[in-house]
Amino acid sequence: MAAPSSAAGCEDFAEFQELLRVMRTIDDRIVHELNTTIPTASFVGKIDASQTCKALYQSLMEAHTSRERIIKNCIAQTSSVVKSLREEREKAQDDVALLKQLRKEQTKLKLMQSELNVEEVVNDRSWKVLSHLPNDRPPGLCLPYLRENTVSAVQSVPQHQAASFGFSNARREREWRQMPW
Repeated sequence: MAAPSSAAGCEDFAEFQELLRVMRTIDDRIVHELNTTIPTASFVGKIDASQTCKALYQSLMEAHTSRERIIKNCIAQTSSVVKSLREEREKAQDDVALLKQLRKEQTKLKLMQSELNVEEVVNDRSWKVLSHLPNDRPPGLCLPYLRENTVSAVQSVPQHQAASFGFSNARREREWRQMPW
């Protein structure tokens, strides 16, 4: 799925959530994707499983990256709106409408920030499903590709960016190393 523009849906939280819901379709249907792309044990020699694993991995990475970028951009936009409303509020402390608008934007900002946590849960679920293939699939079919690319992807996140959102590369890498590869 092509990533919508990063400014789309930031003003209206319901629209923002709908955008994320649509963009999370690949994660919601990960089991279906596995069933249709990863061969069963009887077909493993007829289809190049490493290429299908690679394609599925890349589509998941693109989806996760684009959603995270949109969420962070909306958080940044809403944060700047809250900051400007706070500055206006200090100048006009008796303006009730301004206070109401400020509270509304602060609530929207908190909800958008909570979407980062939701995103982390959705992403973790998808990676766990991909690493634990159904019983009718050859064991460990995608695991070498996942192990090789996930650790390098985790290590490629800048430390200052990872720390600013409440998680560290070390924690993520430790979790992936503990997966039953």
